[in-house]
Amino acid sequence: MTERPQAAHTDAARAVLRTNDRGGYTVPTDRLYPFQWNWDSAFVAMGWGIFDEPRAWQELHRLLEGQWEDGLVPQIVFHAPSDDYFPGPEVWGVQHDPPTSGITQPPVLATATRRLLDRTRDHAAAEAEASAIYPKLLASHRWWAEARDPGRTGLVATLHPWETGMDNSPAWDSILDRVPTETTSEIRRRDTTHIDPAFRPRAIDYQRFIHLVDLFRAEGWEAARMLRASPFRVADIGTNAILARAERDLLALAARFGSAADRATIEARLARAEPAIETLWQEAAGLYRSRDLIGGEILPASTSAGFLPLFGGVHRHAAQLAKTLESWLARVRYAVPSTDPAHPMFEPLRYWRGPVWAVVNWMIAEGFASAGQAAQATRIRADTRALIGREGFSEYFDPTTGQGIGGGTFSWTAAIELLLAEETA
Repeated sequence: MTERPQAAHTDAARAVLRTNDRGGYTVPTDRLYPFQWNWDSAFVAMGWGIFDEPRAWQELHRLLEGQWEDGLVPQIVFHAPSDDYFPGPEVWGVQHDPPTSGITQPPVLATATRRLLDRTRDHAAAEAEASAIYPKLLASHRWWAEARDPGRTGLVATLHPWETGMDNSPAWDSILDRVPTETTSEIRRRDTTHIDPAFRPRAIDYQRFIHLVDLFRAEGWEAARMLRASPFRVADIGTNAILARAERDLLALAARFGSAADRATIEARLARAEPAIETLWQEAAGLYRSRDLIGGEILPASTSAGFLPLFGGVHRHAAQLAKTLESWLARVRYAVPSTDPAHPMFEPLRYWRGPVWAVVNWMIAEGFASAGQAAQATRIRADTRALIGREGFSEYFDPTTGQGIGGGTFSWTAAIELLLAEETA
């Protein structure tokens, strides 16, 4: 595919967001994902902010319509019915208006809010918007601390692969082996009618995913009961790194909108998180890895999430991470594969088992840049724009050939094009 001029591609990225707009919230792509997803919308809001600030703030407000009383920001908000996605609200069985799923996703909202505020062209409007959102961000971060780290270890737990955002990562293989495949909900997958099944999670993965949904529904979506009952209980390095970044951004927002007590609470959480993340460093691998919170062992797969502590502000091993990235890139054409290409479970076409994801690239590049590793940041950003320029706004990309895979007009990929175009202007 011939690469389009960058200016034309930026215009096309804006058009993708407008096309996927459903009245104040943006679907990830038409039909395949017909609702509002949590971390998708945070990235998409940053993309909207490049050219339509009121619409960017609206994205965050619509997502927060789904926030629960305890502070949880759900993975999915079902604003309007659709038969194009499974599991829908009837499977989750959550009593909320609007209907939502019962689990969450990596917390990017505070980062999106701070970026919109710091880069605004309408300072008065942005101050008012951020001030209104700030208490909801406080509640969300309090939920993470209380519901997912009640022992104050500094590492929060994820209870479902979907919560990590990296659903079928090889990192979860050994954990998912102990999750039963029996379900009480009839599995009626829609994704494989839209996309080649070779690019999607396997059938057995979905059986285990839905088993966990059934289990949590039976526990009444009560946080403490879910934490005790889940056979999938992981200190995901990606989620914890993203949360560390979000805490830093929330602390900056607290300096403008919060109290001294707010700042002290956030600082205390960060003081626990940073040394806890360091316990996930694996010297032999030159990378951070996740931990099984039931068995206690470090999980063996090296994935792109292992670079994300740099994004979270944990820079101690930046030089070693740069060397690890270079070793990965010696085996593929484009940065950054979602799994170590030397790993026996690396699959360059299957969802989170190998392909490049633009949003993860953006976070990894931000991390390398902030840690003083400019060459790596430049390479990742250039590869991301080259992939988008050649293949369009694909959901993900084959790191060996550059082929675009999955949904073809993906909102967060378009948002990353807009962010990278602004950063390189």
